[in-house]
Amino acid sequence: MLVLGDAHAVNRDNRRSLFAAYRAADEDVAIQAGDLMYYDLPVDTYFIGGNNEDFDVIDALRHGRVESEDVHNAHLLASTATTVEGVRVGGLSGNYAPSQFHKSRSQLSDERRRHFVSEDVERAKQLEDIDVFLAHEAPHGTPVTEDYDVGCKYIDTILQRLQPDLCLVGHHHEHTESTFGDVRVVTLDPVWESYYLLDPDTLDVTRYGTPDA
Repeated sequence: MLVLGDAHAVNRDNRRSLFAAYRAADEDVAIQAGDLMYYDLPVDTYFIGGNNEDFDVIDALRHGRVESEDVHNAHLLASTATTVEGVRVGGLSGNYAPSQFHKSRSQLSDERRRHFVSEDVERAKQLEDIDVFLAHEAPHGTPVTEDYDVGCKYIDTILQRLQPDLCLVGHHHEHTESTFGDVRVVTLDPVWESYYLLDPDTLDVTRYGTPDA
């Protein structure tokens, strides 16, 4: 199956790269790790919300009330899970903000809807039999290059509870491979640089350069 990192596909050039990745992979289904920002897609795509999205669309997808010609084949994972080609995929939508974490989701408005809250984390921790977990924040120990200390303790606790084989992380726009305990962690390049193929049998992840759009 196709695996995609951040797309930021509200930008026309990025959207061309996104569709170039779909064409090059030629897969029937995709999973995506947030900051998608375009929701009319060529194949069924299971994604988590990132910190840059159309949050009206994300809210509508959370509540199953999308009726728009601009949303097609986009399926949100928000502390939920689905089975894709025999692989159980779960995901936590949003990023972490200390000032918002202990609020209820109904208290978040406008751009603050980008964050996950404590109830989202608790629901994610109740998921079962997860093979692959999607997150838009990295666990501690992830070797991405940032000017701040990378690692979210709430992602740590989810991985400790669920023990997936693989965690795929967006947000950082950088490919890295590491482990968190027994969990393999791969942070994903943005789609204008790379796309990935995930072997459903082995959960091996292979990176390919996105062709010129």
